Amino acid sequence: MMPIRLIVGLGNPGPEYEMTRHNAGFWLADHFADDLHTRFTLEKPFFAEVAKARHAGQAVLLAKPVTFMNRSGQAVGALARFYKLDPAEILVLHDELDLLPGAAKLKLGGGHAGHNGLRDIQSSLGTPNFWRLRLGIGHPRSLGLAQQVIGFVLHPPRKEDMPGINEAIARCRSILPRLLDGEFDRATEQLHQGNHARA
Repeated sequence: MMPIRLIVGLGNPGPEYEMTRHNAGFWLADHFADDLHTRFTLEKPFFAEVAKARHAGQAVLLAKPVTFMNRSGQAVGALARFYKLDPAEILVLHDELDLLPGAAKLKLGGGHAGHNGLRDIQSSLGTPNFWRLRLGIGHPRSLGLAQQVIGFVLHPPRKEDMPGINEAIARCRSILPRLLDGEFDRATEQLHQGNHARA
């Protein structure tokens, strides 16, 4: 398997969205940039803030699209074309309604489950076969809330959900070197073990 060369966090730009659940991918991208000792700068041709790093002598790119969530594919497509990246070298970090706060899952390919960012990236790349790191935020139903999904994702997590989300972020950070080394089986096993520990 090819190692990850482009990591894309999904979210909406602007301070009013910064702490909302839908920006969990941005949170994780910021932590990964810290771990790789790099910083984001705006690169308009790529419709994104981009950070550049190296791992084991290989170039690694991180990106946070500055378009809104439903146009995330614009940045991913531009970066993939310019750097001649295979979709399997791309990892997308995103919030996941189908996982409870504290859970995180890694997978290659699959559907978009109504996630507008994933839908647009799939359309832009012409394939669903890119990696996804899914950070659980829960669903209003699973959390016993009478909230519509759109309102739920555009609000900050509840105080009681943040410890689980922060723990999942820490587990995601711990597998970053394996992802950049192409050790996906070991990364998946390590990440998912934490889910079982919480269950």
